[in-house]
Amino acid sequence: MSDFEGTNLFAQQEANRRKSRWIVAAFILFFAWLGFGADAILYFASRGGRSPVPWQPGFPLIGVVLTAAAAMLIYYTRRHGAEKVLWATGAAELTDPRTDEERRLANVADEMAIAAGVSRPRLWLVNDPDPNAFATGDDPAKSHIAVTTGLLGTLNRDELQAVLAHEYGHIKNLDTQLMTFLAALVGSVLLIREGMGRFLFYGGRLGGSRSRDRDRDGGGGAGPLVIVLLVLWVISWILAPIVINVLAMWVSRKREYLADAMSAQFTRNPLALASALEKIESAEAPTKSIKAGTAHLCIADPLGRPLSNRQGRLADAFATHPPMALRIARLEAMGHGSAFRDAASPPAQPA
Repeated sequence: MSDFEGTNLFAQQEANRRKSRWIVAAFILFFAWLGFGADAILYFASRGGRSPVPWQPGFPLIGVVLTAAAAMLIYYTRRHGAEKVLWATGAAELTDPRTDEERRLANVADEMAIAAGVSRPRLWLVNDPDPNAFATGDDPAKSHIAVTTGLLGTLNRDELQAVLAHEYGHIKNLDTQLMTFLAALVGSVLLIREGMGRFLFYGGRLGGSRSRDRDRDGGGGAGPLVIVLLVLWVISWILAPIVINVLAMWVSRKREYLADAMSAQFTRNPLALASALEKIESAEAPTKSIKAGTAHLCIADPLGRPLSNRQGRLADAFATHPPMALRIARLEAMGHGSAFRDAASPPAQPA
């Protein structure tokens, strides 16, 4: 095992496991606040009068339900997050390569699995003319790599090898575990937020007449406290998917450099990845099949956002990927360094 792999790989894996645990805990606590906060709002709103909902808010029903839902969502995303990511992109599994490009992809995947020392992932094709690729999966032994049809038609063999090696780097670092989990959480929060919005809408309609009757009867309640809690609760729902999305972007941006370096290590050809990234960056249109929720999984920003090509605190917070020009420059510096040239060159033959 090289010094690079020994000093960085295990530290990166442990960091990913630790961050996954923190995200799980924060996710459950956040939904507990949303649930028990809603119960508190209903409880204080019903003091001195009738309940604004069809039940008496004495038992924290919403809090229990949302906390349990958060735990079940985590379990579900751990088991099925990768499947949902692939389904969202319309990917089709490559089980029987028929064209020369598909056979080349399968052969290169076999080679890079040996070089990376991991099991070969299942291969998927996304029918999109824009060149891009991503890896997903909760377990390195059960991972997936998807490439667009545009990538197969754009890159030569060495460049395709370098791109797959980059994705193998994410798999070996356990990046895919963390990033797939974040992608699934974004969709889950949006889904639950929509459901809660409908619940409150219909609940408000059901309880509206009762609240008016209570006001006419002189029933009070903790008006200012309810307003404060309600404002904080609504803001939390609004910010939840945004915060998770920003977190996913930040996680992805920090890991691209390491995956690039591991691609150079696996292939001993960093210039091939630099060339591949140049071709991917020069593509005219964004990857339409890959949406914002899974953009951080890709080797290049599929949405074509200009922020990804900038540096600074704003870009670090909101861009899914580091600047492509900087990634290419680092790879070119590796390619012109003696370490990789010596490693890539064949041993001298005895005279």
